[in-house]
Amino acid sequence: MSNPIPKPTTPPESLSGLIERVSFFNEENGFAVLKVKVKGHRDLVAVVGSLPSVSPGEWLNAEGHWVREREFGLQFKADRLTSSAPTSREGIEKYLGGGMVKGIGPVYAKKLVAKFGEGIFDIIENYSVRLEEVAGIGAGRRRKIKEAWAEQKVIREIMVFLHSQGVSTARAVRIYKTYGDQAIETVRANPYRLARDIHGIGFKTADQIAQKLGIPADSLARAEAGLSHVLLEATGDGHCALPRPLLLAESVKLLEVPEQLVSDALLRGAAEGEVTQEEIHGEPWIFLPRLQTAEIGIARRIQQLAAGRSQYPAIDLDKAVAWCEQKTGKTLAPSQRTALATALTSRVLIITGGPGVGKTTLLNAILLILRAKQVQCILCAPTGRAAKRMSEATGMEASTIHRLLETVPTEGGFRRNESNPLDCDLLVVDECSMVDVPLMHQLLRALPARGSLLLVGDVDQLPSVGPGLVLSHLIASGVPPVVRLTEVFRQAAHSRIITAAHQINEGYLPELPARDTESDFYFIEREEPEEIARTLREVVQQRIPARFKLDPVRDVQVLSPMNRGSLGIRELNLSLQAVLNPLKPDQTVVEKFGWRFATGDKVIQTVNNYDKEVFNGDIGLISSVDGIERELVVQFDQREVRYDFNELDELSLAYAITIHKSQGSEFPVVVFPLATQHYLLLQRNLIYTAITRGKKLVVIIGQRQAFATAVRNHRVAQRFSALLDRLREGG
Repeated sequence: MSNPIPKPTTPPESLSGLIERVSFFNEENGFAVLKVKVKGHRDLVAVVGSLPSVSPGEWLNAEGHWVREREFGLQFKADRLTSSAPTSREGIEKYLGGGMVKGIGPVYAKKLVAKFGEGIFDIIENYSVRLEEVAGIGAGRRRKIKEAWAEQKVIREIMVFLHSQGVSTARAVRIYKTYGDQAIETVRANPYRLARDIHGIGFKTADQIAQKLGIPADSLARAEAGLSHVLLEATGDGHCALPRPLLLAESVKLLEVPEQLVSDALLRGAAEGEVTQEEIHGEPWIFLPRLQTAEIGIARRIQQLAAGRSQYPAIDLDKAVAWCEQKTGKTLAPSQRTALATALTSRVLIITGGPGVGKTTLLNAILLILRAKQVQCILCAPTGRAAKRMSEATGMEASTIHRLLETVPTEGGFRRNESNPLDCDLLVVDECSMVDVPLMHQLLRALPARGSLLLVGDVDQLPSVGPGLVLSHLIASGVPPVVRLTEVFRQAAHSRIITAAHQINEGYLPELPARDTESDFYFIEREEPEEIARTLREVVQQRIPARFKLDPVRDVQVLSPMNRGSLGIRELNLSLQAVLNPLKPDQTVVEKFGWRFATGDKVIQTVNNYDKEVFNGDIGLISSVDGIERELVVQFDQREVRYDFNELDELSLAYAITIHKSQGSEFPVVVFPLATQHYLLLQRNLIYTAITRGKKLVVIIGQRQAFATAVRNHRVAQRFSALLDRLREGG
């Protein structure tokens, strides 16, 4: 058989010119569509290709071929693209005015080039004080420009380095912010640090860089990094540890290496103190040391508190109750009175129960009586919204746990601990179902020696997003006294939201109101996912604002069990953004990390940022977007927080959020879709949590079958945590 004759290939052509406009640039893969002014061409040339970073005004060199696309016309498709700093006055002006350097827009770019000509780059770098010779540039703006210029140079180097390793350049700024000028050296020395230190970079990306840098696939260092990654991922699923066989199996699957190599890496990790092994239920479990320490610390302190009595002044219970009832005009039920007696004598107490059972009334009675005896009380909750609600309900100041413990931004730790405890006689923590093992440990470390602890929460809600099942395990252990309030009070019983929540919690499908009946709880039956999504948009955009006179952005919160799929939060956010905050002509927008952000958009913080004092789950509205300063401002309740465009990987749209992210918050209106495509997530505690987030109105849109499945499914995913055993066994 003869070999086929190879088709003739045309040699690549070269092209160079000034980048007039960046029509499109994807930071994830470097793909760019550029409009270039090329000598000999009357019109701008469309150049398509891939490069690490690009700005208008730069000089472009390209190698490739001309192609004619049906949709886009004649284009130059580049196999190789390089760009360099501009040298012409026209290029420099475009470059400086195109948003590359924060603080310089088109107006200042024109002034600077008019004043300093082609020497402007040298002026910024070496003689920046001279920038103040330009009208409108003072010492503050001058410093800003110089810092932004220096930062951009390093970020560009990181982008080129990452691009040469075949990975996304979108996280270059985050890498620079974490490692500074030593970023490339740090990554070269140990690329696996990226997966641990940089939000948004996973193990696979770090592994890709490592292999390009020549780290062998069967190296012990790679196996150790893989083990650490699997353990860290497990904490994201709520685990404090993993059984050794499971950890080895998951690591082998990730790394595609023999189990013996992973086993050797585990031994080395244990010897270096990176991981620790402990016998739990007769099998070896592997912990990250900080989580093992936290579990032990919680168990010991809770046992110590449970063994003691409160150190409050003497209180006559009957007199105190009578005084309290007369003061508030509210009569305590027998269950609340019993709970009050326990609270006044115990060093630690847990109050749990669903909505409408009088947790707040009981808490207010406890606080009223103790404060009358000069007992110093501090109140806190895991989220800003929960703390605000606590303040409104008690009339006392309440703060977030992070603010109370005084976070140290540079270390991600807290100033308050055993050597610098809180100044209080009683610490009250609300929404305790949200508190994970590390945070509970920090709270207990900060509790003063004389202090009592009161934990309030609904144990039937979803567990914390972070590792552990703290509230559930504390209750199940039988160590601290527990008051479970079950009686729904008369005023609360009028709410269908509250009665539906209790029916669901008991495993019954709630009674659904007849069509056109006045209610605060509705179920709109739809079968097809497309119909569910269309009805949801209509309900949020039109029906609720028209009937209840509520703002569809500020007052309505859409929840969903999942991130992906046609009824997941990604798709719901994009469709809701389109109808609730449509783009206006000439509006400044920024597209970053897969989202479009504009003034008026509802956003959620997705990671803890100790510098800005905004935390995972905080929801706000974008109040301004500044293309010249390359930043946007988000209004979180009464606080304004600024974000550089490169920090926007910390934000997501929040027209729709996951039910997990809604914990600790209450919204005037909650709307959520329910379909069998959510099958793996159809659980009773998920639906119960979603319904109890709604204050005035809850609307479920979806399939009756999916609703019934969720209510029946009382299984809770297993979490590997030894806290319950430690509490029962004495730590």
